[in-house]
Amino acid sequence: MKRELERGIKLYNLKQYDKALNEFKAIEDKKNLNIEVMYYIGLCLTQLGNYDDALLYLEQVVQSEFSFLHIFQSRMVLGYIYSVTGRYQLAEYEFRKVLESGLESSQIYAAIGYVLFSQGKIDESISFLKKSLEIDPDNSNAQNSLGYILTEQNRDIDRALKLCRQAVSKNSKNPAYLDSLGWVLYKKGRLSEARSFLRKALDILPGNKDIVKHMKAVLAKKD
Repeated sequence: MKRELERGIKLYNLKQYDKALNEFKAIEDKKNLNIEVMYYIGLCLTQLGNYDDALLYLEQVVQSEFSFLHIFQSRMVLGYIYSVTGRYQLAEYEFRKVLESGLESSQIYAAIGYVLFSQGKIDESISFLKKSLEIDPDNSNAQNSLGYILTEQNRDIDRALKLCRQAVSKNSKNPAYLDSLGWVLYKKGRLSEARSFLRKALDILPGNKDIVKHMKAVLAKKD
């Protein structure tokens, strides 16, 4: 089994998730659970977008006595799955469990900040995102999230613009970052620039309801 496991891990690292999943499934033994195999099956299923099945495997990993790092990573992936599927309270639970374990990072504070915002807990969200940027001022996810939230709340628009520009400078093809920058430029009254960035966002992610909503607001205003 060791050889098959190593082959599966190699395929996973090569991002050949379908082939890796087949390798792990071939050595899966439901009677004698191998937590490491279940961990990698969960990761493969997540990468393939099969979130419901991934949850079944990763939940068993976090309830096991397996290694701290594997449990930490599983909780992070669980939090991600719950976030992208709109189950923000469950995502918050998983991310807070990581914090409770004593593992602080800019990434985890940014993740909690996002799910708190998604639940309407604005002030707490801003607090976590600021903490994320204290740890790592270059965390582009935290920059974008905080910039967008400040824009939505009409708080410190100048700082929001700076944060959104910093995020886009690191990843100019991220539609969420482009959308945030376009939106804050709209709030600043710089409509031509706002249209430009929102158009780029829509080119990458056509039909996205939030970006479309922002573009309609910009187009409704005259320069």
